[in-house]
Amino acid sequence: MSPKMIVGILLLQLSFYFGSSSCEKVLVWPMEYSHWINMKTILDELVQRGHEVTVLKSSASMFYYADKLSAIKFEIYSTSISRNKLENFFMEFVRKMIDAVSTGSIWTSFQQMQKLSIEYSDYFEMLCKDMVLNKKLMTKLQESKFDIILADTVGACSELLAELLHTPLVYTLRFFPGYKYEKKSGGLSFPPSYVPVILSELSDQMTFMERITNMMCMLYFDFWFQIFNEKKWSNFYSEVLGRPTTLKEMIGKADIWLIRTYWDLEFPRPTLPNFDFVGGLHCKPAKPLPKEMEDFVQSSGGNGVVVFSLGSMVANMSEERANVIASALAQIPQKVIWRLDDKKPDTLGPNTQLYKWIPQNDLLGHPKTKVFVTHGGTNSIYEAIYHGVPLVGIPLFADQPDNIARMKAKGAAVRLNFMTMSSTDLLNALKTVINDPSYKENIMRLSKIHHDQPVKPLDRAVFWVEFVMRHKGAKHLRVAAHDLTWYQYCSLDVIVFLVSCVAIIGSIITKCCLFYCQKFSKTRKKNKRE
Repeated sequence: MSPKMIVGILLLQLSFYFGSSSCEKVLVWPMEYSHWINMKTILDELVQRGHEVTVLKSSASMFYYADKLSAIKFEIYSTSISRNKLENFFMEFVRKMIDAVSTGSIWTSFQQMQKLSIEYSDYFEMLCKDMVLNKKLMTKLQESKFDIILADTVGACSELLAELLHTPLVYTLRFFPGYKYEKKSGGLSFPPSYVPVILSELSDQMTFMERITNMMCMLYFDFWFQIFNEKKWSNFYSEVLGRPTTLKEMIGKADIWLIRTYWDLEFPRPTLPNFDFVGGLHCKPAKPLPKEMEDFVQSSGGNGVVVFSLGSMVANMSEERANVIASALAQIPQKVIWRLDDKKPDTLGPNTQLYKWIPQNDLLGHPKTKVFVTHGGTNSIYEAIYHGVPLVGIPLFADQPDNIARMKAKGAAVRLNFMTMSSTDLLNALKTVINDPSYKENIMRLSKIHHDQPVKPLDRAVFWVEFVMRHKGAKHLRVAAHDLTWYQYCSLDVIVFLVSCVAIIGSIITKCCLFYCQKFSKTRKKNKRE
């Protein structure tokens, strides 16, 4: 092959590559804390591929950020909610949820979550109104002609924005409580006989009584629990659009749903072509630790290191809880790196170092890390799976109890209760996970499953975003269930028709038999008389 032909083929391939990912405009409706960390991973990759990314950010936002060299743009709009008020609400929300999860039954936790969700919904309704009713902002967004909206579903509003801007919508989410909107709006099927309802803390291997619990959880979320104040949101959407609509209907118009889990954490269940599981998309190989931290880790010798972090939303804790934890950590031979943005506990041992921030991914990827003590947030769970580190789970709120329950069911974690655990409980849990080789073996099995994918999770997520932009949506992947009523979806009309047909035919046959029997009887009597 001549050099000219080789150059021509290379140029053709390059033109195809760059042409297939030409610069498109992405509008982002994000959420705070770990949700932003996950979203930003996708946005950074989109920027690397040449797309223009604009993030909607309220003046009350607390956590959104971009690297100094990042090309991510922020469109800031004013809101009537102050930053302090929103931050205080989030902190109070977390505190109440921790109390509900730690001290009550699952049903008490659900009831508290219901109450807090309505308060949460009201805050986001105010943010949504401040954005959508801002004529100057909406005119600017309409003139920008975005190709797609990428949204985190924790806060409603993105579906209304997509409708107003006539733009395709892609969701990125962990779950809606009980899979409510994935089921009702997305069209997914969740057979309660073997698919555990999210937040039920059950596995797919359920006893008879657990299946009863699972059915009750499903009915609770289907007919009682409201993540958002659905009536208020439906009225608001209808008012803005000038036509009757519902929140459920609007959510159902999303083109693609990117679920932030995978089959290493999930139990197998039915899915649809416009749903993809991209758990662990933020995970990456470990980088070298800062020198001071590396020296401390190396000083552990053959005993190794324990990494302790309860996430970005719980940087500090009560003095009593901190001392209980510190006392347990002081009794193990391992060195401990503990993320704690608070004063030094009185019972802190010489084997424990406190940090306000830690490079968690890099620590979990270090060969000396033996166990990860975690709250069980999805991002933390996936970093542990990615690097193959077994867990001691201390779940606090939201999806964390369910995540830890799943890791426990897969033999990769021990679970403790944050409010009631003693130093002995934590010490025994650490010894169990460190000394029992089955925990390491099970987490390594999950790690191998996670790494054994034909396409990396981040590449799959970005592929679907670009797919929707290339094809101006993905309505061809949406299941026809969206166009059916509930009785058509359950085939009740067909069942009634078929039962009616059988009943009518049965009735006709019965009457015919009775008629011929009566006729035969009369003929027989007549013959006897003759």
